[in-house]
Amino acid sequence: MGSSRVSSATPPANEVIDRTLPTRRQLIALTTAAALAGVLLWTTSIEGWRMATLSALGILLGLTLYLTAFGFTAAYRNLLVRGETAGVRAQLLMLAAATLIFAPVLAAGSIFGQEVTGALAPVGVPVAIGAFMFGAGMQLAGGCGSGTLYTAGGGNPRMIVVLVAFCAGSFWASLHMGWWAHLPSWNEIALGERLGWPSAVLVQLGALGLIWMLLARWSRAADSYAGGILRLKKRDRLLLIGGLTLAVLNLLVLVVAGHPWTITWAFALWGAKAAQAAGWDPSGAPFWNGAFQQQALAGGALQDVTSVMDIGIMIGAFAGAAFAGRFAPRFDLSLRMLAAAVIGGLVMGYGARIAYGCNIGAFFSGVASTSLHGWLWIAAALPGTWLGVRLRPWFGLRN
Repeated sequence: MGSSRVSSATPPANEVIDRTLPTRRQLIALTTAAALAGVLLWTTSIEGWRMATLSALGILLGLTLYLTAFGFTAAYRNLLVRGETAGVRAQLLMLAAATLIFAPVLAAGSIFGQEVTGALAPVGVPVAIGAFMFGAGMQLAGGCGSGTLYTAGGGNPRMIVVLVAFCAGSFWASLHMGWWAHLPSWNEIALGERLGWPSAVLVQLGALGLIWMLLARWSRAADSYAGGILRLKKRDRLLLIGGLTLAVLNLLVLVVAGHPWTITWAFALWGAKAAQAAGWDPSGAPFWNGAFQQQALAGGALQDVTSVMDIGIMIGAFAGAAFAGRFAPRFDLSLRMLAAAVIGGLVMGYGARIAYGCNIGAFFSGVASTSLHGWLWIAAALPGTWLGVRLRPWFGLRN
């Protein structure tokens, strides 16, 4: 998901990972990743089985993202620039699978004694503006919410810069949430609740199927889907496997956490904790005076569900890079690329906070929950992506 000019351990989304013979360095990396995973699981087990299980799910998510090279940023760029649809179609399959397996759980409202709720948020102007910003920012950054975590964990130093800027942007936006709340917005709208779950699932699957067919018309001869789904290249089969695996893992997150997979809340929290350590007083910020936010600020990072899972994703990606023989960080980055990383991270962070999430929390989990804000998110993010693609060459980034 990073720039094609950036040397990193992370494979581009359109390349298949070929495992190489392990070297001494890679064996050390794999051992280190295993040790980090063990430490995370042990420390979170102190909080109980639930947090330890979520840590394990985070690690599995990171492994899946890295080993299948499943991404959002490059998929949209490949669609717009080269007419390649494989990455986006993998997302459609992921959304369809998640819709089907989420529905009975969300309709019941609980499972195994655990109350569950979907990823729901208001539908309004803040979501549209935030998603547009996010779309542009992720193209400059070279990664989205999940992409930032798994490419950073996989050994891309540039994405560490993006992650820091992402946290700063998320915290910055949190200070302005009162202003954004005054813009036009409507209450949460979940098709499952408005239409009934069977009808909502049929409507949503129909919409996803229609988009699939439109992509078939969009695709060009170079697209591996042109020869039919049974004749896909290995790299595109991996994307489909990745999408299906992510749908199942997201369901497990829903069951264990009580809500679907999210990412960017942790970035806002980490930014706030850093600001607090530097002397910032949260009492003057309305957003951080909520009961949940105050509890999160007072607690440790390993007591926060999203933080634990984000850390797990990075460790899982680290393990995946080591296993694949590709953990080889390089630091030959130009100032223009670093500028794009900082700007992209800040814009993504700000956009994600006012849009109630990123490509995972708002789009993937939102659509899987039949929330209209998830559909609005992607509708606004794609024009932002187009803008970001046009801006990339200014920063020495190839399309």
